[in-house]
Amino acid sequence: MTDTAEGEVLADVHRGVGRIRLNRPKALNALTTGMVAAIDGALAAWEHTPLSAVVIASTSMKAFCAGGDIRTIREHSLAGDAEASERFFASEYRLNARIAEYPVPVVSLIDGMCMGGGLGLSVHGTFRVVTERAVLAMPETGIGFFPDVGASYFLPRLPGAIGMYLGLTGHRLDAADALYTGLATHFVPTDRLGAVGDALADNPGAPVDVVLNRLADRSPVGESRLAEVRGEMDWAFGAPTLGEIEKRLRHLDTAWAAAALVALESASPQSLEITHDLLARGRQQTLRECLDTELTLTRTTIRTPDFLEGVRAALVDKDRSPTWEREAQGGRTLPA
Repeated sequence: MTDTAEGEVLADVHRGVGRIRLNRPKALNALTTGMVAAIDGALAAWEHTPLSAVVIASTSMKAFCAGGDIRTIREHSLAGDAEASERFFASEYRLNARIAEYPVPVVSLIDGMCMGGGLGLSVHGTFRVVTERAVLAMPETGIGFFPDVGASYFLPRLPGAIGMYLGLTGHRLDAADALYTGLATHFVPTDRLGAVGDALADNPGAPVDVVLNRLADRSPVGESRLAEVRGEMDWAFGAPTLGEIEKRLRHLDTAWAAAALVALESASPQSLEITHDLLARGRQQTLRECLDTELTLTRTTIRTPDFLEGVRAALVDKDRSPTWEREAQGGRTLPA
């Protein structure tokens, strides 16, 4: 076993399967620049190795990956160290693109929390396996940021208006919802998850999908709560503007619509505007174009009062009571 990023990423090749394990459990595997470099370096080194698959997993029972180490990004912004933040985001987005274009299937084993950068590690790969403990979300509008790591590419490509709903509200998906939306591809119970790597190694010529199906349990997709409100969601979040989305939610006057309104009202107005415009544009862009747009946006967004305040409230003081700038930066959100 090769330890990299001071043991926070463990990477090796075992019987023809590349294995990457995130090993920063106390921080719920929040990604640092060093961790991103270690993962990217392992994948780069294996590109010409005859592998049947690459498996990305976690040593933590609580989280696959809680996202990027956004608290450190805030510290960089306060210190005026734009170069450090640029290095992190540029390397993270480069890794996202590498995973999407990797020559062999990348299989992510999502057991526990998978948010933000965790989705960047997993959703661009070929297969995303979830367990009964999986929780997926893009919660960035709640911290004054925006869904990144290629979310402006993959969220608009989810069925109907699901992607807009998830991006604006930060709604948390369980395994059933993740399978229903397509963010997950297979359901394997926690107690069988450790067998995935060996099963792939034991069947090097078999399609990865077939191997995963042998380990899979009955899919809980029929229990998806999002499926129950899909009609309301598509109508409300398919509206052309933020104002119209809120108007339609009020018109629905249902428990789901009320909860969605609360989520929007508690989010950063600046983040909502950026996210809505970003996802609308992303429908017409390639993944690399989306990542380039997102990288440009990070340079200004991480210096805004809403970002500094949002991360403070969520991750520093943890009072969960951010005070947002009530006027969003209309007309100046996205690069030309």
